[in-house]
Amino acid sequence: MKHFYFLFLFTTTYCFSQLTPPSELQAYYQNVDFTLTGTALYDDLAIETIAKHATFLDYSDRHDYLYDADEDLSNISNVILIYNSESRDEDEYLSGNNPHSPQTFNTEHVYPQSLIVNTAIGDLHHLRVCDITINGNRGNDPFTSGSGTYGSTGSGWYPGDEWKGDVARMIMYLNLRYNEPFTDVGTLNLFLQWNAEDPVSPIEDQRNTVISAAQGNRNPFIDNPYLATVIWGGSNAENRWGNLSITDVSILNVNIFPNPVHGNVLNIKSLQTLSVTIFDVLGKKIITQKIDPRNPQFNVSSLYKGIYLLKLVSSNGNITKKLIRN
Repeated sequence: MKHFYFLFLFTTTYCFSQLTPPSELQAYYQNVDFTLTGTALYDDLAIETIAKHATFLDYSDRHDYLYDADEDLSNISNVILIYNSESRDEDEYLSGNNPHSPQTFNTEHVYPQSLIVNTAIGDLHHLRVCDITINGNRGNDPFTSGSGTYGSTGSGWYPGDEWKGDVARMIMYLNLRYNEPFTDVGTLNLFLQWNAEDPVSPIEDQRNTVISAAQGNRNPFIDNPYLATVIWGGSNAENRWGNLSITDVSILNVNIFPNPVHGNVLNIKSLQTLSVTIFDVLGKKIITQKIDPRNPQFNVSSLYKGIYLLKLVSSNGNITKKLIRN
């Protein structure tokens, strides 16, 4: 029997940022009351996530969608493997019906398959391509705290600094959608910590888009990690729906050039001081630097060719833009 696991951390002194989905998500979330907090918001989101789940995929159907969801943003012929972050030929998936050789990766159930007895087994939101050996090493171990790269820690498994946020948001989805308990795979407090520490990566956004097209429903904690904070408390996660006002021209009118950047200098012109952070496509923080209006140059000589995420934060809000390094 499944049980509900709620953490009542809210008092009348809590004050949360206003939650307004961006225009492209407002139709999807139109039935959710984002003025709610705690279990009331949880229930609203759960109802919507279940109702929008229109197509129930068998586990065998994953081959039709998973390799698009996990596609390497820098190489459409490859996929990015969870935990070790390697990019491999998408044809190397393990299957008796696959004539390709070699076959080096299979499918990881981030919430172990042996602990699930319902339609979550084929739900793409917690399926990831994974190196066969690494998948076997993880087994059914629960997630535990750690630092650095992935690996076993005692009787637990640490997914690695680059993947802990991804894992947390997948586990939160399984709890919201299927009421799968946190205690079987770790602790809620640990997943809240990881959700706050490791921001959403471009590949998570890509997965959410591909999977919602296949199944009909989205992972709301990828759309906005701050929803977890409003529901369960803990450290403030990134509010991707932020408080940016359209009247705040100083942050909206940031001028970034050249983009794509070919040399070693990126110019970021703004009317106020910015904190600028560059993430790679997996969400790993690469560079952080303060940009002053009098000195708009940002050194990108350490970046390899590829696609990056550029996050700019001022005292009045934040925006995120795509950066291409040629």
